[in-house]
Amino acid sequence: MPDSQPRRPDDNAPDSADAAPTDGAPALVLSGARLTDGRTVDVRLSGSRIEAVGTAGSLATRGPRIDLRGYLLLPAPAEPHAHSDSALTADSAGPDGPGPASHRAEDIQRRATEAALLQLGHGATALRAHVRIGDVRGLAALEAVLQTRRALRGLADLTAVAVPRLLTGVAGADNLAMLRDAVKMGAAVVGGCPDLDPDPTGYTAAVLEVAAEHGCPVDLHTDGDDPTRLARLAAMAGGLRPGVTIGPCAGLAHLPLDTATRAADRLAAAGITVVCLPQGGCAGSERRTAAPVRLLRSAGVRVAAGSGALRDTANPVGRGDPLEAAYLLASQHGLRAEHAYAMVSTTARSALGLPDVRVEAGFPAELLAVRGERLPAVLSLAYSRIVVHRGRVVARTSAVREYCDSDADAAAGPDLPRQGRSDSGAGPGN
Repeated sequence: MPDSQPRRPDDNAPDSADAAPTDGAPALVLSGARLTDGRTVDVRLSGSRIEAVGTAGSLATRGPRIDLRGYLLLPAPAEPHAHSDSALTADSAGPDGPGPASHRAEDIQRRATEAALLQLGHGATALRAHVRIGDVRGLAALEAVLQTRRALRGLADLTAVAVPRLLTGVAGADNLAMLRDAVKMGAAVVGGCPDLDPDPTGYTAAVLEVAAEHGCPVDLHTDGDDPTRLARLAAMAGGLRPGVTIGPCAGLAHLPLDTATRAADRLAAAGITVVCLPQGGCAGSERRTAAPVRLLRSAGVRVAAGSGALRDTANPVGRGDPLEAAYLLASQHGLRAEHAYAMVSTTARSALGLPDVRVEAGFPAELLAVRGERLPAVLSLAYSRIVVHRGRVVARTSAVREYCDSDADAAAGPDLPRQGRSDSGAGPGN
């Protein structure tokens, strides 16, 4: 008998109204996958949901079957802090670059799509992109990212955050009107950077007002190095629904311990989520450190992890890989591997307002299979990956490592015929 029986999907779940295009297709079985609790299971997917989970070899299907022996099966990561409009622009900067990156809508859309596909290949099936609006570019970048969202339908879920530069005074009046237009266009989240406005408190108040008008979440950029400003934000945002997220908050790590602890307590009491960026900064942030993750978690703050800049001028070597973010949380911040991975998966999805994912019947079929047997090893050498979005394999990365023969056979030539060990059914790759 299967360990986990089918149950009726939740019709009120956020993804049920926008059903996957594969609904009605034959069920897909992922066979022989290892779970983090050590079990080896078969998982049957039907439409956009997990239909059943059973012991290895117990689930039959008339549809396709994917052999996941040697893979660890995980809830898919989500990307809570991307910059799609500026992604992949690093090569245009510097003395040897061709000049400023093009801001034509079609070029922004091309870069945003490529960036989203890169992150999807790493495993992120849901992304939140912060997009600049206002100034001379108006809403062009937002429209390009929204076009990317439509182009990615069925591959990944992309939501846009409208990010105006100024919102107060005479200079901010037009941007405030544009922010409201951005929400009407399709920006699902209201954001911005109050640190850059002459009146940060007024900026925050304006964002919260627009969010309340439209029932939108709020996602603000802040360095978090001003405890007084953080206290005001917590007081203003406390209890707002559907919720407030801030990040990257690297400045919190540079405050005295007692000051940072008080700030964390206020954020926890207000129910504010913090998104840290272990892989580096993002546009508008000069800090190369990350937020004090353990301090925030100890205070009860919900902390997710994002990637931030993806090969733009803020971080020319950004990778956009959530597993690398989890690796850094484990290796540099001392988190256990399961807690680090939860920050890029379970907690990141929660920050985006998405339903929880577990490898159990009835949950969304948002999954990542990574070659390896245990989570710490997967975070260290996560090369080969299979990504499932809404019950369908949408990306696959395969890596094979080969070794040359011994010195005695070196004269035979430069071929690399010898592959790594393939014990435990792991196969020749990594």
